[in-house]
Amino acid sequence: MWERWVAFSTEPLYLALFARWDPGMIVRRHGHYSHHVLTVLSGEFTCDGELCRVGSHITLPLGAAFGPFVAGPEGVELYEVMMGDPRSWSDEPEAMQAVLAEHSVVQLPDPPIELPAGLEDLRAVFAAGAGADADA
Repeated sequence: MWERWVAFSTEPLYLALFARWDPGMIVRRHGHYSHHVLTVLSGEFTCDGELCRVGSHITLPLGAAFGPFVAGPEGVELYEVMMGDPRSWSDEPEAMQAVLAEHSVVQLPDPPIELPAGLEDLRAVFAAGAGADADA
């Protein structure tokens, strides 16, 4: 997963980014501590088994979860905005394990990220419950 954070503000708290997922990239089911919208700019991915192509738009209300995601054969590029705390939470680790098994892949650890001062990286919470995770 490649992300370019184009705006990350702590006052008010929000994040806007461009994301590129390599072909076959798998992202766990998760939600954010904010409203979250994304638009597919190129390529495609599945979300909960639903195919999302160029122009697809997902609006995720605060407290809702989506995924797991699987990037298509050419990968996918997205524009995303999280209006509030952009850090994520995860549930249903068994959904991630099922997708990993279906694609015969091994989960990788989360890469390091640099968050603005005062925001703690919460991703280790997911790793403690289900092994290392594959997304940022």
